Amino acid sequence: MIEQLLPSAVVSVEAYSQNDADLTLFPEEAAFMTRALAKRRREFTVVRSCARRAMEKLGVPPQPILPGERGAPRWPAGLIGSMTHCDDYCAAALVRSADLASLGIDAEVHQPLPDGVLPAVSLPAEADRLLRLSDRCPDVHWDRLLFSAKESIYKAWFPLTRKWLDFTEADIEFSEDGHFRATLLVPGPRVGGHRLDHFEGRWTTDLGLIATAVAVPHT
Repeated sequence: MIEQLLPSAVVSVEAYSQNDADLTLFPEEAAFMTRALAKRRREFTVVRSCARRAMEKLGVPPQPILPGERGAPRWPAGLIGSMTHCDDYCAAALVRSADLASLGIDAEVHQPLPDGVLPAVSLPAEADRLLRLSDRCPDVHWDRLLFSAKESIYKAWFPLTRKWLDFTEADIEFSEDGHFRATLLVPGPRVGGHRLDHFEGRWTTDLGLIATAVAVPHT
């Protein structure tokens, strides 16, 4: 799912089961999980297994992936990446930092958001557009797709800015062909000396999941 949303320079690995019976953590990673519930530890372990297999595809020796500021993963020098997990699905995407400026992926179960969540994560204009999209394409849970896209945007935004981005600080417009554009409503990051005012992304639904991805090129 994720691979089809990303440029060819990006490598990705997915797992459609969170059975971690044969997976282990590096000691440094395990130290972060000493008090974690079993579900959290399982997700943490499987998604890092995906990331290490992606490292191998890039010719990089497997190594620890420790949580950094705001929980963002700290990648080996020369790499950028993103990870995501939801029920029975994990994925990691990695690319050499020479090929992209930033990267964000997210996956969600393809179900409606819980009651009351959409107003907290959407702008009025976005909510209006989702209603029109729902009339034309009722098979897509557009509210959950909006949430996923904003997660991917944040994951791409944070490594470039080291700042929080609120759900209401990016205005997303979806196209039915699997693309979206996020207009930034706050000053964007500088990439290659140019200040970005938007991110471009892609989305898909399959196997009961929603997946979104944002790749930020060098300018």
